[in-house]
Amino acid sequence: MGKIKAGELGPIFKPLREHDLLNSLARRNEGILPEEHMRSIWREILSSSRALQRPQDVAYLGPEGTFSFFAGLEYLGSSAIFHPCRDIAEIFEMVHESKCELGIVPLENSLQGTVGASFDLFLKFPMRIQAELFSRISHCFLTRAHDFSSISTIYSHPQPLAQCSIWLRTHLPNASLIPVESTASAARRASESDSSAAIGHSGLSVRYGLSILASRIEDEPGNWTRFVVIARPAQQAQRTSGEKKAEKTSVLFTLKDRPGALSRVLDCLAKNNINMRKLESRPIKSETWKYVFFADVECDLEAKEYAPLVQSLKEACSSFRILGSYCIGPQLDRTCSDADSLDIA
Repeated sequence: MGKIKAGELGPIFKPLREHDLLNSLARRNEGILPEEHMRSIWREILSSSRALQRPQDVAYLGPEGTFSFFAGLEYLGSSAIFHPCRDIAEIFEMVHESKCELGIVPLENSLQGTVGASFDLFLKFPMRIQAELFSRISHCFLTRAHDFSSISTIYSHPQPLAQCSIWLRTHLPNASLIPVESTASAARRASESDSSAAIGHSGLSVRYGLSILASRIEDEPGNWTRFVVIARPAQQAQRTSGEKKAEKTSVLFTLKDRPGALSRVLDCLAKNNINMRKLESRPIKSETWKYVFFADVECDLEAKEYAPLVQSLKEACSSFRILGSYCIGPQLDRTCSDADSLDIA
């Protein structure tokens, strides 16, 4: 199939079909292999299959070894070619300019809220959301040392240092905490001395030859990051007959300046028995005191039966744009011996 499809210009990442395949395999899995492991194996098989068609370039928030990197690696597989970016804006630019086919973008965090830059960039670039994934932020203590007694210096990005403050005060109250630009940089520095350590993703232990002395050391265990996979509109896979419908749709809209404008939008959804999962307003930078709304709704607004509703929503709004319809993303939460956490750092 890879040889047959090689050279095609259309999209090779088809998340709705892959979602159906993984669910079908999970239902038929009667062996001793845990479902999570089965899905992980097949994500790699799908990644390799896409690579046989053509190389798939993916932009992410770098450098290599950060939590964003491991998010893309776990979801899209190791056959993708990952390109580090300095900031979220560069991810959008790389995809918009066709330098990368896909981008991995942090959208929100369960404790810290929205990543404002990501929402604002959807206004600037005509990107489509292809898929989403949720990952639990779970940090590991990485070092060359065999125990805590010789550790005098601990490196990490400022966020993990803050997120693990209680554990650090309890176990290493006298160690110096040194903030660095990324968790990958922290692991590299920790690999240079037996008296130093790093806090970060478990995958860094393999890359830098470090041991994991402690896992899940974050203060808040219920900390998750939501990522979305973005692409240019031209890379949107065409729907096929019989294909499973998307479970969620993200939209951007602006309202007419009159009483009840937002209520009218909400009424349209309520009359169609559609649940809204998220609603957030962002200031429009080019227009003072004007706002754009970002919303997630639990339905496939791009399905034919919702065409009248979409038309009603467009009439109720000054502008209305569908960012993408997709399946509810998997919750990727592995033990610390695997890739188990994500961060927006």
